[in-house]
Amino acid sequence: MTTDAGYRHGNTVRKNASRRPPRAPGLPPRQRQNAPDVTAGIGRASRLWASLPRELAKAFRPHADAMTAEILREIQLAVPEYARPLEGPFGRTIVRSIQQAVRHCMDNLGNPAAPQEAWIGVFRHLGKVEFSEGRTLDQLQTAYRVGGRVAWRYVASVSQSLGLSTDFLCVGAEAIFAYVDEISALSLQGYAAAQKRAAGTRARQRRQLLELILADPPASPTAIARLAATAGWRLPERVVAVALEPRADQHHREPPSLDSEVLMDLEGPQPCLLADPQLVTAGSLEPALAGWRAVIGPEVKLGDAAMSLRWARRTVDLARRGVIDAPPLARATDHLATLWLLSDEFLVKELIRRCLAPLAGLTDKQRTRLGQTLLAWLQSSGTAPDMADRLGVHPQTVRYRMRQLEELFGERLNDPESRSDLEIALRAAQLLDK
Repeated sequence: MTTDAGYRHGNTVRKNASRRPPRAPGLPPRQRQNAPDVTAGIGRASRLWASLPRELAKAFRPHADAMTAEILREIQLAVPEYARPLEGPFGRTIVRSIQQAVRHCMDNLGNPAAPQEAWIGVFRHLGKVEFSEGRTLDQLQTAYRVGGRVAWRYVASVSQSLGLSTDFLCVGAEAIFAYVDEISALSLQGYAAAQKRAAGTRARQRRQLLELILADPPASPTAIARLAATAGWRLPERVVAVALEPRADQHHREPPSLDSEVLMDLEGPQPCLLADPQLVTAGSLEPALAGWRAVIGPEVKLGDAAMSLRWARRTVDLARRGVIDAPPLARATDHLATLWLLSDEFLVKELIRRCLAPLAGLTDKQRTRLGQTLLAWLQSSGTAPDMADRLGVHPQTVRYRMRQLEELFGERLNDPESRSDLEIALRAAQLLDK
């Protein structure tokens, strides 16, 4: 092989051939799932290799196997996670990747038309493998940097033995370091894609789990336990459901920042949460659900989760209608009497119609005044002064109204069962008239 200026590259490369390879690019773990598409930045290394004489490929190809073995050995020494037997899928993947990297660079020497798809796919796949193995990209990027240094030492040694020019060494170094950057970026993209896909799968599994738990009738404990294991959700003994008020702009909001063990459905017509009671306290929910109306349901066994959600949603409905006064974040258990009293509005309205029929022929103003007076009488000692204090009127006014009520209701005012029905009907009527 000729070793004179025939191999001398005409363009001066400004970077020093002896520099150390730069650290491969990466993102903090929280940002990796949102990593941008880097394909547009791929190709600089290929252009540098292609700018060199084609004859160099013949000179370096006999060294490909030895270079591959040296790179693999050094990587296994530097990265403990890769220092294991190379049998099985892991071994085939790492060996194939190193072979692909070396082969691509040699195929690219003096050849601008060398195929790119294969090596791009290989290093994207490596990123996906790292995610599936439960590792970060730190080990893989270390391996790339080690591989780049070994490749540079090997190329420099062979180039010296062949008497190649300094210009070639400069271009070769530049190409190797650019290649390390590019394969690191491709693996980052593959890792981010796998992370995003896994997050989507996990989210779907958890929505399905939430549907199973809240089904009516409930799903079997075995089915729930099986799906919980697949979705990575620890089954608590007791839970609370949280009903959320739908908003027209809810899909434009960022999902609330809650503990990962909180099951969420924010996209359905009736959004809700479900979790261990310790994870959905008012202190943890209030800042996370700013802008939402939320009601925490009663604490129940896991199998009764649908019941907790039912009463949470009922409380949301009553709060929306103004029947109860509730802050943006409320508890259903703070309104148990009202929830019980209005648990079946059809029957309650029938009770009101039947018990308060004697007031039907009066004006609205008369019905209101007499109804208030009757309720005060039922809830007090029955003396005119006591009732007057409750109502804010003169005792003589109370006596006058009571005579009217006695004429309208007669003996029912003396019957304990009738008085109980009257009190329930009057309290319910007041709530529903809000």
